[in-house]
Amino acid sequence: MQKISKIAVLTSGGDAPGMNPCIRAVVRTAIYHGLQVAGIRQGYQGLIDNNMYDMNTRSVSNILNLGGTILKTARCLPFRTDEGMELAYQNLKANGIDGIVVIGGDGTFTGALRFSRKYPDIAVIGVPGTIDNDLYGSTYTLGFDTATNTVIEAIDKIRDTADAHDRLFFIEVMGRDSGAIALRAGISCGAEAILLPERDTAIEMLIENLKAGQYNKKSSSIVIVAEGDKSGGAYDLAEAVRKQIKFYDIKVTILGHLQRGGSPSAFDRILGSRLGFAAVNAMIDGKTQMMVGLEANHIKLTSLEEALTQHQFKLEDDLMQMADILSI
Repeated sequence: MQKISKIAVLTSGGDAPGMNPCIRAVVRTAIYHGLQVAGIRQGYQGLIDNNMYDMNTRSVSNILNLGGTILKTARCLPFRTDEGMELAYQNLKANGIDGIVVIGGDGTFTGALRFSRKYPDIAVIGVPGTIDNDLYGSTYTLGFDTATNTVIEAIDKIRDTADAHDRLFFIEVMGRDSGAIALRAGISCGAEAILLPERDTAIEMLIENLKAGQYNKKSSSIVIVAEGDKSGGAYDLAEAVRKQIKFYDIKVTILGHLQRGGSPSAFDRILGSRLGFAAVNAMIDGKTQMMVGLEANHIKLTSLEEALTQHQFKLEDDLMQMADILSI
């Protein structure tokens, strides 16, 4: 790689708490090392539209506590085309940019890897920013901790009203391919059942467990459903259970985009700062087509290709077994 003199930073795909601390770390680390920094608005769409601006240390003041992303984000279909990538490349060259730090999930990294292979003179370093915690190479991704805590707070409040009315609530949380949020939130809130994409849902077993809970004089029940659960989601499950259980008033709550918002937790602020700092240092060291991650509390570099093609670590067997036992 040629010597880096100016870098850009963007956020793409779904927003995640912790992106702003990461942006802050990228900008200030780059400036400390004598580099110029540009912010790209609205992800890859901003690359195509040449929607960039120069950033300084004051550009990222007072953003550690903000959810979302000050750079905005968007999903960009034109960037998937050769013509869109060519336009993005020409805009980067016209602005004197030698490298990009991209913050996002698997879709973001797929575009970054393809772009870097097509234009290898632009260094690319990825930072895993997704609440789903589903990228290989990092034990935790930006936003996962905050989103889980948001879900826990919501479920605790639902539990209060469920208990007051002897109700059964099916609560659907995000997690199309990963049940990480559902599993940890379910354990933290004492859910009676946790339904995950990683394992098949046995409706009959769920019904038997709910009946056992009623026999043991439980005054309420909470079932956490990851949106990617193979049974079809919270509404379909609730309907199937309603046909066989009459002693509960059954309700459904979809938490939806509530999970993406809010001020990042201390963990996500520190994680974003560490990963942003590491991304710039990796680029200065001549690295490209790599993702910075955190494993065993140490920064680790993983190739973007490996991050995308290797399956994220399995959900912990002991947590799933514990969730079943403690829900009795």
